[in-house]
Amino acid sequence: MDDVQIIVQVREGNTDAFAEIVERYQIPINHYIYRMTGDCEVAKDLAQDTFVKAYKGILKTDSNLSFKAWLYRIATNNALQHNRRRKLLSFIPFSNLSEHSSVFKAPPDQIEDKLIIKQVLSKISPDQRVCLILYFVEGFKYREIADILGITKDSVCKRVARGSKQFQILYGGG
Repeated sequence: MDDVQIIVQVREGNTDAFAEIVERYQIPINHYIYRMTGDCEVAKDLAQDTFVKAYKGILKTDSNLSFKAWLYRIATNNALQHNRRRKLLSFIPFSNLSEHSSVFKAPPDQIEDKLIIKQVLSKISPDQRVCLILYFVEGFKYREIADILGITKDSVCKRVARGSKQFQILYGGG
């Protein structure tokens, strides 16, 4: 079943159908929020909150809605709100690495590169960082990112371009 069919079932009162949405998106949303917060436990909590908010709001949404983009918008807002509250914008607290971290799934020679990339990303402005992660890591198109963030496609293009340039300067020194 695709997302549209599941949403129709949920709207018709089959609340169990939402479990399929959670199963389908739980890991990607959790990874995405982890990239935004740098904390596995916080990511799990915020992902759960994302699905609760999605469930509560699904009846109020437009039927032509891109569900995936809408869900990522909720996750983005949750992560940004968390970061604003905590005023912590680092991606990876070295004292908080866990066995669930994607860093440990990489070959040993790639672990250092991943840590450096996460440190560099943490130095890029949150607006640009969100766009970079959504575009390069999550694979969203500019239009989808614009919908997720509630900004124009041109703004997304600029943020990705500026963020990429900033990343290249910080990562490569040039």
